[in-house]
Order: sequence, then structure tokens, then C-alpha cells
Amino acid sequence: MSHLVLLGDSIFDNGAYVDGAPAVIDQVRVRLPKGWHASLLAVDGNTTVDIVQQVQRKPLDATHLVLSVGGNDALGCLPQMGESVSNVIGALKKLSKLREAFRSRYASVLSELQALNKPLMVCTIYDAVPGLSDALKAALGLFNDVILREAIRSGLPVLDLREICTEAGDFSLKSPIEPSSAGGAKLADRIVAALVANDFTKAECRVYS
Repeated sequence: MSHLVLLGDSIFDNGAYVDGAPAVIDQVRVRLPKGWHASLLAVDGNTTVDIVQQVQRKPLDATHLVLSVGGNDALGCLPQMGESVSNVIGALKKLSKLREAFRSRYASVLSELQALNKPLMVCTIYDAVPGLSDALKAALGLFNDVILREAIRSGLPVLDLREICTEAGDFSLKSPIEPSSAGGAKLADRIVAALVANDFTKAECRVYS
């Protein structure tokens, strides 16, 4: 018996944003092969610092993990990103500090998850959110760089949400930073495809889009 666990934030915990349509966890469950189960531990609004608590609730029979976290960490940096600086170098220095703080937290999360000795896939942060400014897209690039580098360093497969949720319809009308049921279906398709191909266990960084 195999048991998939979804960790992270509202990218997976999007039930409140789909108006009764299937949420990500629902769509994953209907796509899983016979004999598989799936649990949702992700919590809307959680950041990297909350993953430890999620892990503590991990089912004893969990066999595979998927992590999608970082978007709320980026949102938490918005006040600092809005501070005035004297020049572009000053702005880059500020962004570099924010990036390094996130890298430290994210690397710690991956270390804790890998200590569980379960196949693990991580997700990037999507950036096609309707209305998202070019400046914020550029800032998200710093966070995604951390995710990709840490995944490469750890030999983990990556689900690149930037190349999956690319259309306005992939995002909720109730909150554009959350996936709609249509966007969630795309995520579920890619996750289950990677599971079926047994690509969680190849100890190399493979990017899925």
C-alpha cells in the first residue's frame, strides 16, 4: 500500500477557493493508481517555518512526499521590498539578504524531510498570477532560484509550477494567488504522472512541467 502526502501551503490546500469544485487533494486521489492513498497536510497560509509541524502529523504509513512552499515566504517579504534604497545596488543587496534568509529556511526544511527517507518532490512558485507586476515576478525569481538550487543539491525532482499554471483560468477567481480547480487538475496530473513513472526515487533533479 502506497501513501502520498502533500505538504506546504494553499497551492495544495485550495479547497476554500474553488467554490465546491474539486480541490487539489480530491483531484490527486481520483488519479492515483489502485492501492494508493493520499493525505493533505498542507495548510493555507503556511510558510517554511510551519513545515515542521506538518511533518509531525505525517501518517505512519506515508511513502511519498510532495512539498509546495515558499509563496507565503515571498509575500511576507513585501514590506521590506517596498522600502526605499538609494540605488539599484542597494536594492540588490536587500534582495540578496531576503534570498539568503529564505535559502536557510528552505534548506533546513529539505534536510528534515530527507531525514524521513521517503521519496520527495518539490515545487517551484508559479508567477503567472493575474495582475502580478513584473517587479514581483523578478523577485519571485530569486525564491525559485533557491528552490531549484537546493533541489539540484539534494537530487530531488521538481514540479515547475511556472510552466504548468500559465493561464488566467488556472487561478481562483476568489483569490488569484490560489490555484483554481482547473489549475489544480494540472498539478494533480503532473504529480501522479511522476509517481506512476517511479521518478521520485531516481536520486536526481528532474524538472517536470
